[in-house]
Amino acid sequence: MKIGIVGTGFVGATAAYALVMQGIGREIVLVDKNTARAEAEANDIFHAVPFANPLNIRAGGYPDLIHSRVIILAAGVNQQPGETRLQLLARNAKIFGEVVPEILRYAPDAVLVVATNPVDIMTHLTAQFAAQQGVPSSRVIGSGTTLDTARFRVLLGRFLGVDAQHVHGYVVGEHGDSEVLTWSLVTVGGIPLQEFCERRGITLDATIKQQIDEQVRRAAYHIISGKQATYYGIGSALARIVDVILSDQRSILSVCTRVDEVVGVRDVTLALPHLLGGSGVIETLSLPLSLSDDEEEQLRKSAMVIRTAIESLGQES
Repeated sequence: MKIGIVGTGFVGATAAYALVMQGIGREIVLVDKNTARAEAEANDIFHAVPFANPLNIRAGGYPDLIHSRVIILAAGVNQQPGETRLQLLARNAKIFGEVVPEILRYAPDAVLVVATNPVDIMTHLTAQFAAQQGVPSSRVIGSGTTLDTARFRVLLGRFLGVDAQHVHGYVVGEHGDSEVLTWSLVTVGGIPLQEFCERRGITLDATIKQQIDEQVRRAAYHIISGKQATYYGIGSALARIVDVILSDQRSILSVCTRVDEVVGVRDVTLALPHLLGGSGVIETLSLPLSLSDDEEEQLRKSAMVIRTAIESLGQES
């Protein structure tokens, strides 16, 4: 099973490393306009193969993506001093307008997984470019709040003294400042959160919830302030998404994909619990979500943040 990664910066390279360490796929092709960087990353990771899992990783061009089952899009430019968010978006939109058709020229049946930020908007644009090649939006997926959801679960699990694997809840909406932690949907071992806390004599008040919310929402900022970039968490999240697709695991992940309408906002791409399998998004679950009134209003505002940014780019469908 072949995986392509377009863009070999911190995120693309770390995703490739995570795939190798977990033995996901059998061949990985790295594509970057900086061919020396792609070759160096491929060689460095390939030298880790004897200590991990038997697969092949190499650098290549767009033609080498042929027969790829999944392709991660991690290409893009960094924000320059004095550059606005919309100016950055416009530059990345131009890049994707060139990259996506080239990818689909050689791998027309691949599922596209977008990692470039702002991921919700870049996924929306990718779906538009892919639609021009006849690709359904269900095969265009963004990493969404997959990582934010993991942060939510692990922080809440640590507070409760429970393995995060038994904490179920989602972060939805924008992957960014307006994201929504769905406290009302959280269960622990199948028990509603409030009931679990009452049984265990745990005090989970508004102050503690706010602290966890802030840690989840501001996690990337804290990491970037110390090391300029985040990549281990998102690289692992991307590996998980790819594994679900390649193995047709039918897992529920908070990826982002284009939806016709959510909480009154039409034609928007944002993170929701999606059933994910070999062909991409199989179904968007629980729409409308059983959120509290406050969470639903937060989600509406989050959706509007994304929709407004899309319209500001002049990329309305």
